[in-house]
Amino acid sequence: MMTDKPTFEENLATLEQIVAQLEKGDVPLEEALTQFETGVKLSKELQKTLQNAEQSLAKIVDENGNATDFTPEG
Repeated sequence: MMTDKPTFEENLATLEQIVAQLEKGDVPLEEALTQFETGVKLSKELQKTLQNAEQSLAKIVDENGNATDFTPEG
């Protein structure tokens, strides 16, 4: 099943483009505000994706299928 939802990498690239344009300072105010709002939404989406990945990686499933908390050794 295909979705049109952009990947993490695509969202990150879009956010980087927005930041670069806003840093130049040559964007009209209304467009800058729109880009800023879009950037904030993208940032929140990226953060949520990273938190979900972190939670997934924090669980290890043993050979019996039991999930255990990950504790780094050392």
